[in-house]
Amino acid sequence: MSIKPPQPAPTWDHRPEEIGTLIKDLIAKDRLLMDKIAALPAGECNFQSVFLALSVAETDFDAVAEPLSFYQNVSADKALRDASNEAEVLVRDYGVESSMRIDVYRAKVTAEKNLKESGQWEKLSAEEKRLVERMILDGTRAGLALPEEQRNQLTTLKKELSQLCLEFSKNFNEEDQRITFTAKQLDGVPKDVISGYTKRTEGSEEVYDATYKTPDIFPIFKFAKNPETRRKAFEGYESRLEINVPLLSKALNIRRQLASILGYKTWADYVTEVKMIKNGKGVIDFLDDLEEKLRPVGLKDRETLLALKKKEHEELGLPFDGEFYIWDYRYYDRKFIESSLDLDDMLVKEYFPVTVVVPTILDIYQNLLGVRFEEINGTTWHPEVQQFSVWEKDSKDESGFIGYCYLDLYPRSGKYSHAAVWPLLPGHDNSDGKRSYPIAAMVANLAKPTPDKPALMRHDDVVTFFHEMGHVFHGLLSHTKFSRFHGTSVARDFVEAPSQMLENWCWEPQVLEKMSSHFETKKPLSPELITKLVKSRYVNVGLFYLRQVFFAKFDIKVHTSSEDQDYTALWNSLRESISLVKSGKLTPGQGTFGHITGGYDAGYYGYTYSLVFAADMYATIFKADPLDPARGKRYREKILVPGGSREELDSLKDFLGREPNSKAFLNELFGSQSANL
Repeated sequence: MSIKPPQPAPTWDHRPEEIGTLIKDLIAKDRLLMDKIAALPAGECNFQSVFLALSVAETDFDAVAEPLSFYQNVSADKALRDASNEAEVLVRDYGVESSMRIDVYRAKVTAEKNLKESGQWEKLSAEEKRLVERMILDGTRAGLALPEEQRNQLTTLKKELSQLCLEFSKNFNEEDQRITFTAKQLDGVPKDVISGYTKRTEGSEEVYDATYKTPDIFPIFKFAKNPETRRKAFEGYESRLEINVPLLSKALNIRRQLASILGYKTWADYVTEVKMIKNGKGVIDFLDDLEEKLRPVGLKDRETLLALKKKEHEELGLPFDGEFYIWDYRYYDRKFIESSLDLDDMLVKEYFPVTVVVPTILDIYQNLLGVRFEEINGTTWHPEVQQFSVWEKDSKDESGFIGYCYLDLYPRSGKYSHAAVWPLLPGHDNSDGKRSYPIAAMVANLAKPTPDKPALMRHDDVVTFFHEMGHVFHGLLSHTKFSRFHGTSVARDFVEAPSQMLENWCWEPQVLEKMSSHFETKKPLSPELITKLVKSRYVNVGLFYLRQVFFAKFDIKVHTSSEDQDYTALWNSLRESISLVKSGKLTPGQGTFGHITGGYDAGYYGYTYSLVFAADMYATIFKADPLDPARGKRYREKILVPGGSREELDSLKDFLGREPNSKAFLNELFGSQSANL
């Protein structure tokens, strides 16, 4: 029997014309509150009047602003997306303005001084002390200890940077180009994929239009036999956001100016100061070390794939120039897995219908973490979106309520084009002692059904879905007093670790059997297929991780460089030297690098850095029995519940029972050789 949640689900019925008004009213209300805090006499500045009041204001502001700014990523209505985007410009500009208020900063400094001098500091909880420290740090990192002229300069530059990043992201969501091929050019691409393309007649020939969305374009990279088709598809894909190239150049230039004014040698040093790695040099050293270890493995992988290319080109009578191009990588990686393991990606896909995989993954998480999902009918931003209330597994009344979750799984025009989770509302304690519950939304782009087959997921998609659900549960199961520490509000170079750890489930035989069901026969993957799939995980691992190192090195290079440069040339030359693949014409791929303007600036290294923690957590706690609810409970309590309310290293030590180390990660990548690395 369904229990009524103690907090109603949000409504998603906003009209474009009301969004701007709501945001302007919100900003006006918040500004008045800031004025009130700033006007406090020095003797009245304390934890409640300053830090708690600011925390409540921040929470109330985000509760209105976050859902409204979310529309730009998911709404099918362009007017609503535009209104949402315009509202976010106002929110970001106001965010810069309020972060630069010297009067509010002085109230914080005075309150901290009063707390320490009165003896009240010792009475604060660890999370309350962390709130004070972080709020003071916000001010010093914003430049509020600097003279007025420099503060004004910072405000102007930050607003400009915010606008550039928003425009960069908007171009991603609005990109809706098509690339056209004939049936002959698409030779090798699975029929069920082609049946999803738009078919039309051009002159006397039938042609197919594919979008640059993942379900359309990636099968061309992986299956098109004609190298010219793959080259054309790749160059189109890499150039699809050329419009972002000047925006990125401007953003990088502003970041250099900001770092200089704030007294940091580079933007990377500024960004990493509050992360686990602590400075830009730490990032460079980490990446250099990883590249050095991976390079010999990558060169060996490249030789293997190049030999496969040579053989195929001879068989097909195609010219062979001895080069291994970027558009060869996914194609020959697949061919090698198929030939060496007799593993067919498209056959595996037939065992993962969306209608089976999604509920099974939810089921696995529910059992592991002791929760229950209940699908509910309510207003959402699109008819395809599923909405769930989430409860403690054995809850009998409203006290077991956890929060709400949305799944928006299929591509459509104007929608965010990859997979990500939005923590729409964080959980926190209200002033009346009651709980405000979190809301998380997962947005993905899984293949839709075609005339020939139901919606099917490649194994890659299954891994991605499992990963993103990890973020959802971090957002739902965290339990902190203050919203700013809730869920994924942890150091950016740790935030991926919990979800990366959970990807391991997608390579466990018992889990693969549980979540696979052939769309026709309903049979799970056979033990033989499972063995092959598991073996494929670390095939060509050198080239795979060198590609990650390339992205991370581009990111850290542009954020440690002291001057502007030709970023298109840098993008292509770095990829050739690090990823060991040859480019053709120079493509402006940096325009597609959304992470660099979406919060991962000088932070892309974090994906690989956090893998070290992910591997350690999995090998130490879960490997022996990955579906054991007792281990899931420990993970929930030690990693998910604290969120960012304590140092990430403390959560890791609590979970592992010791300091983390890189043994499991190196062993994953290099097997028995890792002992010598």
